[in-house]
Amino acid sequence: MQVTLLKSKLHRVTTTHSELDYEGSCAIDGHLLDVAGIREYEQIHIYNVNNGERFTTYAIRAEENSGIISINGAAAHKANPKDLLIIATYIAMEESEAEDFKPKMVYFDAENRITHTRNTLPIQVKQAS
Repeated sequence: MQVTLLKSKLHRVTTTHSELDYEGSCAIDGHLLDVAGIREYEQIHIYNVNNGERFTTYAIRAEENSGIISINGAAAHKANPKDLLIIATYIAMEESEAEDFKPKMVYFDAENRITHTRNTLPIQVKQAS
Protein backbone atom coordinates (compact mmCIF):
# COMPACT_ATOMS: atom_id res chain seq x y z
CA MET A 1 0.00 0.00 0.00
CA GLN A 2 1.21 3.52 -0.74
CA VAL A 3 1.13 6.46 1.65
CA THR A 4 1.59 10.14 0.89
CA LEU A 5 4.10 12.00 3.06
CA LEU A 6 5.54 15.48 3.30
CA LYS A 7 8.62 15.55 0.98
CA SER A 8 9.91 19.06 1.68
CA LYS A 9 8.88 22.34 3.26
CA LEU A 10 9.97 25.97 2.98
CA HIS A 11 8.70 27.22 6.34
CA ARG A 12 7.62 30.87 6.64
CA VAL A 13 9.18 32.34 3.52
CA THR A 14 8.17 35.91 2.73
CA THR A 15 6.40 36.72 -0.53
CA THR A 16 8.54 39.19 -2.50
CA HIS A 17 6.32 39.65 -5.58
CA SER A 18 2.71 39.09 -6.62
CA GLU A 19 2.47 39.21 -10.45
CA LEU A 20 -1.08 38.94 -11.81
CA ASP A 21 -0.12 39.39 -15.49
CA TYR A 22 1.94 36.23 -15.73
CA GLU A 23 1.00 32.79 -17.04
CA GLY A 24 1.11 31.19 -13.60
CA SER A 25 3.27 29.35 -11.08
CA CYS A 26 5.51 30.38 -8.21
CA ALA A 27 9.05 31.59 -8.85
CA ILE A 28 11.38 30.47 -6.06
CA ASP A 29 15.06 31.34 -5.56
CA GLY A 30 16.94 28.48 -7.27
CA HIS A 31 19.22 27.92 -4.30
CA LEU A 32 16.20 27.42 -2.02
CA LEU A 33 14.75 24.89 -4.47
CA ASP A 34 18.04 22.96 -4.36
CA VAL A 35 18.28 22.94 -0.56
CA ALA A 36 14.69 21.72 -0.22
CA GLY A 37 14.98 19.20 -3.05
CA ILE A 38 12.16 20.78 -5.05
CA ARG A 39 12.36 20.33 -8.82
CA GLU A 40 11.48 23.05 -11.30
CA TYR A 41 7.89 22.42 -12.51
CA GLU A 42 7.14 20.21 -9.50
CA GLN A 43 3.70 20.60 -7.97
CA ILE A 44 3.77 22.69 -4.80
CA HIS A 45 1.17 23.46 -2.17
CA ILE A 46 1.19 26.97 -0.76
CA TYR A 47 -0.32 27.93 2.59
CA ASN A 48 -0.59 31.67 3.28
CA VAL A 49 -0.03 32.30 7.00
CA ASN A 50 -1.40 35.87 6.74
CA ASN A 51 -4.80 35.20 5.17
CA GLY A 52 -5.37 31.43 5.38
CA GLU A 53 -5.43 30.89 1.60
CA ARG A 54 -4.30 27.44 0.45
CA PHE A 55 -3.57 26.69 -3.21
CA THR A 56 -1.64 24.42 -5.54
CA THR A 57 0.63 25.46 -8.39
CA TYR A 58 4.11 24.53 -9.65
CA ALA A 59 7.59 25.82 -8.94
CA ILE A 60 9.75 27.70 -11.42
CA ARG A 61 13.37 28.58 -10.80
CA ALA A 62 14.18 32.21 -9.97
CA GLU A 63 17.67 33.70 -9.84
CA GLU A 64 20.06 31.91 -7.45
CA ASN A 65 20.49 33.58 -4.03
CA SER A 66 17.95 36.30 -4.91
CA GLY A 67 15.51 35.49 -2.11
CA ILE A 68 12.66 35.72 -4.64
CA ILE A 69 9.31 34.15 -3.82
CA SER A 70 6.90 35.38 -6.52
CA ILE A 71 3.28 34.29 -6.69
CA ASN A 72 2.19 34.58 -10.33
CA GLY A 73 -0.96 34.50 -12.46
CA ALA A 74 -4.38 33.90 -10.92
CA ALA A 75 -2.73 32.81 -7.65
CA ALA A 76 -1.50 36.41 -7.24
CA HIS A 77 -4.97 37.11 -5.81
CA LYS A 78 -4.09 34.79 -2.92
CA ALA A 79 -0.83 36.36 -1.69
CA ASN A 80 0.60 39.85 -1.38
CA PRO A 81 4.21 40.96 -1.00
CA LYS A 82 5.34 40.49 2.62
CA ASP A 83 2.85 37.66 3.29
CA LEU A 84 4.36 34.69 5.10
CA LEU A 85 4.01 31.39 3.25
CA ILE A 86 4.60 27.73 3.86
CA ILE A 87 5.49 25.94 0.61
CA ALA A 88 5.22 22.16 0.74
CA THR A 89 5.71 19.20 -1.58
CA TYR A 90 4.46 15.67 -1.03
CA ILE A 91 5.59 12.23 -2.16
CA ALA A 92 3.83 8.88 -2.52
CA MET A 93 5.80 5.80 -1.50
CA GLU A 94 5.36 2.29 -0.24
CA GLU A 95 4.83 1.95 3.50
CA SER A 96 8.10 0.03 3.78
CA GLU A 97 10.00 2.99 2.27
CA ALA A 98 8.19 5.42 4.58
CA GLU A 99 9.70 3.83 7.70
CA ASP A 100 13.03 5.64 7.27
CA PHE A 101 11.94 8.63 5.20
CA LYS A 102 12.51 12.15 6.58
CA PRO A 103 11.27 15.31 4.81
CA LYS A 104 13.65 18.18 4.02
CA MET A 105 12.70 21.14 6.19
CA VAL A 106 14.06 24.65 5.54
CA TYR A 107 13.40 27.59 7.88
CA PHE A 108 13.79 31.32 7.14
CA ASP A 109 14.19 34.80 8.56
CA ALA A 110 12.21 37.82 7.32
CA GLU A 111 14.60 38.36 4.36
CA ASN A 112 14.25 34.76 3.09
CA ARG A 113 17.67 33.79 4.40
CA ILE A 114 17.96 30.25 5.69
CA THR A 115 18.19 30.15 9.48
CA HIS A 116 18.38 26.37 9.82
CA THR A 117 17.40 23.11 8.17
CA ARG A 118 16.55 19.54 9.03
CA ASN A 119 17.28 16.48 6.92
CA THR A 120 19.31 18.39 4.30
CA LEU A 121 22.95 18.08 3.37
CA PRO A 122 25.04 20.66 5.29
CA ILE A 123 27.02 21.62 2.17
CA GLN A 124 23.78 22.75 0.52
CA VAL A 125 23.06 25.49 3.03
CA LYS A 126 24.29 28.87 1.72
CA GLN A 127 23.02 32.21 2.91
CA ALA A 128 21.27 34.46 0.40
CA SER A 129 23.12 37.67 -0.42
